[in-house]
Amino acid sequence: MTPVIAFGEALVDLLSSRVDAADDTPEAFTPEVFTPYAGGAPANVAVACARLGVPSRFLGMVGEDHFGDLVAGELAAYGVDTAGVVRTDAARTALAFVHRDAAGERTFAFYRPPAADLLYRLEHLPAGVFAEPAIVHFGSNSLTEPEIADTTLAMAEMARRAGCLISVDANLRHGLWAGGVADISLVTRLLDAADLIRLSTEELDDLRAEHPRDGWLAERFAAGVKCAVITDGPGEILLKTIALDERFTPPAVQAVDTTAGGDAFTGGLLAELAAATPTDGAWHRDADLLRRAVAFASRCGAHAVTRPGAFAALPDRDDLER
Repeated sequence: MTPVIAFGEALVDLLSSRVDAADDTPEAFTPEVFTPYAGGAPANVAVACARLGVPSRFLGMVGEDHFGDLVAGELAAYGVDTAGVVRTDAARTALAFVHRDAAGERTFAFYRPPAADLLYRLEHLPAGVFAEPAIVHFGSNSLTEPEIADTTLAMAEMARRAGCLISVDANLRHGLWAGGVADISLVTRLLDAADLIRLSTEELDDLRAEHPRDGWLAERFAAGVKCAVITDGPGEILLKTIALDERFTPPAVQAVDTTAGGDAFTGGLLAELAAATPTDGAWHRDADLLRRAVAFASRCGAHAVTRPGAFAALPDRDDLER
């Protein structure tokens, strides 16, 4: 089985006890309680893969603080290889305060920068980390400042030269960028370094701007992307390669917290590919494999949104069978 290596932010989601509380309701006058859950999109993907039985490794940095202890401890507890997790006293572990509405949709208030994950550099990479073929996963939130962006793009190039399959989740969080707007050209540059990309329909619209959707996707394939998967929450999923254009309907569930839904989907997708030795170069031409991977991923995402939190919401195979 091909291992999965995820790089990027690891943080703590502080989940509010209030759900869609109006100011004039009794709930609004009770103390608001925030429960900490270890998370961060790439870290979620690493945990999702480990929970599904895939050898999984996380590369990133957390603070020498209580929340760093929480993240590092939970990564290890869920079976993720944490030899590439670096601790620092130069910055604290990032926090995200999470509020939900009645449908489980969430909004984030980030306390980052400064944050420890932004201080990771190439010299922190474990020796020989890309010596064996792997699926290497990135997200756009490690592009939000120049030095971490340079590290991310250089690492993607290193992994590609080593024969790894590169996966990128757009995961746009405009609030993390200076001025509150993501650098679309930089995010697109990372997407174009990938073999496999996942993005939501909203992210696709942000990235393509006035450009037609099919034309924008054609540009990504021309740049070297082999497969694009576009999700829309509980809506239709689009699977697209140069030769394939198919749509899937995910399972219908009652959402409690959508925080980990997309990362559970990505983890399920990578887990199915990992079982098929995708670094042989032919994976994107195997339509049955891709259909199976998307169907499995959609089950993982649907299950995750029925639970609160991030790591804690990610399913294992027994969960999916039940």
